[in-house]
Amino acid sequence: MTYDDVTHLSAKIKPKQQKVELEMAIDTLNPNYCRSKGEQIALNVDGTCTDETNTYSSKLMDKQTFCSSQAASNVSRYAAAVYRKGELHLTPLHGILQLRPSFTYLDKADAKHREREAANEGGDSSQDEAEDDVKQITVRFSRPETEQARQRRVQSYEFLQKRQAEEHWVHLHYYGLKDSRSEHERQYLFSQAHGLAENTELIKSPSEYLMMLMPPSVEEENDKPVAPSNVLSMAQLRTLPLADQIKILMKNVKVMPFANLMSLLGSGTDSTAVLRCIQQVAMLVQGNWVVKSDVLYPKDTSSPHSGVPAEVLCRGRDFVMWKFTQGRWVVRKEVAAVTKLCPEDVKDFLEHMSVARINKGWEFMLPYDEDFVKKHPDIVQRQHMLWMGIQAKLEKVYNLLKEHLTPKKQETQSGHPLVVSGEQRVNMAKARVKQNYGQLEKEFQKQKAELKSNDASAKMDISNIRIKEEPVSDEEPMDTLAYEGMNNGVVNGLHAEEDSMDTLNGHLPGGCGDRVAQELKAFVSSTFKKQFVLTLSELKRLFNLHLASLPPGHTLFSGISDKMLQDMVLDTGCKQILVPFPPQTAASPDELKVYALWEAGDTYDQHRQVLLEIFSKNYRVRRNVIQNQLSQECGEDVNKQEVDRVLKDCCVSYGGMWYLKGTVQS
Repeated sequence: MTYDDVTHLSAKIKPKQQKVELEMAIDTLNPNYCRSKGEQIALNVDGTCTDETNTYSSKLMDKQTFCSSQAASNVSRYAAAVYRKGELHLTPLHGILQLRPSFTYLDKADAKHREREAANEGGDSSQDEAEDDVKQITVRFSRPETEQARQRRVQSYEFLQKRQAEEHWVHLHYYGLKDSRSEHERQYLFSQAHGLAENTELIKSPSEYLMMLMPPSVEEENDKPVAPSNVLSMAQLRTLPLADQIKILMKNVKVMPFANLMSLLGSGTDSTAVLRCIQQVAMLVQGNWVVKSDVLYPKDTSSPHSGVPAEVLCRGRDFVMWKFTQGRWVVRKEVAAVTKLCPEDVKDFLEHMSVARINKGWEFMLPYDEDFVKKHPDIVQRQHMLWMGIQAKLEKVYNLLKEHLTPKKQETQSGHPLVVSGEQRVNMAKARVKQNYGQLEKEFQKQKAELKSNDASAKMDISNIRIKEEPVSDEEPMDTLAYEGMNNGVVNGLHAEEDSMDTLNGHLPGGCGDRVAQELKAFVSSTFKKQFVLTLSELKRLFNLHLASLPPGHTLFSGISDKMLQDMVLDTGCKQILVPFPPQTAASPDELKVYALWEAGDTYDQHRQVLLEIFSKNYRVRRNVIQNQLSQECGEDVNKQEVDRVLKDCCVSYGGMWYLKGTVQS
């Protein structure tokens, strides 16, 4: 038996004090698995009895435990490196663990053996001798445990072992190397910065390098007056690199419009460099920049109120920020109910970026910055893609309901606060009518003058040209175009009610349609060559991740609708598989649309086509059915390796059944 035979479908992880245990299920149906040996090991460990304390409940060694150990004591000088497109991306490491097989089950088998030997030795004595062997029993009453005794008991080895044994196992799901979720996590290994503007260590002047090599002596530093650690003058701030300046400002201010940030950085600062830096420490919310949660709550820190770790705090604060991308108002009780954090932590989140209003809730503290959204559509689009990724994570962590995901109607219609009375709306409608009337009259006079000056057009019937006269009375239907133009429902640069790719502008600028089609076709082709089978929902998620990795100004930012994406999928040689989903399915419409690569150009095309035909008639299939169908269609010489290859390309196994990728509903 080798580790290649281990299946990861039932993997579990158990956190301990500076230690991790990983339990993985062994594929007992694998031909390389020795069943007799597995039964013997289970018998030695658990014996013949059956109870809840058994290590192997199936009477077969069907799992293996791995225990971690520190691979290195000091990992500060190690980093994970990824090389892509001529760039070397480094990620610092905070810990390295090495997993080794744990053989605690052998200790349990030895204990069982010793118990059996002791029982056999005790059975040699006669019953009479046992009855004559009477022992005196002394009864004692325990005294109250002191605090020192309790601390010694808690720190003892037996107590720690018992506590570790009582820890609950946490079930995990294993995703392969080419899985879309694995690719999403690998995106965090790549820096989002472009160019060397962010790398402050590589753009220092010779004098700054000399200062780093020969820092001032301790005596000189002690002579300087010591200022509070949280106080930094603007003169001192401007001596720092640009990235550090922006980080310090955003960490202290927390919410700031881009124009205010530029004014604080001083004249002559390059706005492009500022935009690159600000995206590393802040997120765009309603056209304004809000500091990221991991900047306020660094790793290995905890809440001063409840002691909750920084990772949980960051998730809760990201939920509050995401709610403000959906509308102007957030209710404190709703945040507390979803995040399950203490009221003090939730109040801190809200005070960072909003103001409390009596009987209304918490309102975002800054007005919607429409100027920034109009000037920087690429930044807005990129931030929108990042927010979609954060939303997907929040949905998975908090199990968000539809009422949490769908903003209220009155909130989606107000991108930024604007109070307009009924009288003002009527006046704006009247002004709009008068303006339209004046423009039409000017156009008519212009056309009339041209007709008189041109003899060839003198025969034209001027009576066909009519002026659209609209009433200006108080009883006229109110034209709210002016009001709608002022309050167009834009939230964070995009319409809030638009939650799919159809909502992006589907009209491509002239001259770039071919380039967009080529880029989109390249993405679809490369994606299906890796995945073979994708639902529309998963394809859209991968496309959003692809957009987030593109540089600003890329042609794909011109807008790709769902229809364009589906048409391109069909144009690249893929087909839609009409999977007969069960009637009680809770899948969304995008999850019900399944596409598969019909011809990949390899030797397994026929096998995959037969497999896809099977799933067009059945929602889930057993392996023996697939094996028999492949043997009938592709010949009797279909071996196990070919079947495994086709199943790995297109299917996943769950509960002993096989499903097309993306269609499993647990």
